[in-house]
Amino acid sequence: QVQVVESGGGLVQAGGSLRLSCTASGLTFGQHAMGWFRQAPGKEREGVSCISWNGGTTYVTDSVKGRFTISRDNAKNTLYLQMNSLKPEDTAMYYCAADVKCTILKVSGDFAYWGQGTQVTVSS
Repeated sequence: QVQVVESGGGLVQAGGSLRLSCTASGLTFGQHAMGWFRQAPGKEREGVSCISWNGGTTYVTDSVKGRFTISRDNAKNTLYLQMNSLKPEDTAMYYCAADVKCTILKVSGDFAYWGQGTQVTVSS
């Protein structure tokens, strides 16, 4: 059974930073693309970032480009999202997904395994 668990969310002031982490078990982590999604109240879920199994391909949505960085440590079965210069509009529930479809143009989680999410709240 695949389990995906996020951590690292919290409350931060605008301009601050957070690092989200995600661990995945029940699958061979290093063989699967991983991704981050977010959903704000009243809005649709959006793909934030993804990374291929070896880190060779990454995608970052335009609204966070230059502020968010995705990375992975396959030896630790862990995915990261470093979020800098946070803005109130970044407030959302952030979800990690395993086995996403990741290209330089987009991330798709239609058949992925999902975590429960971690809340990120940015105050102005």
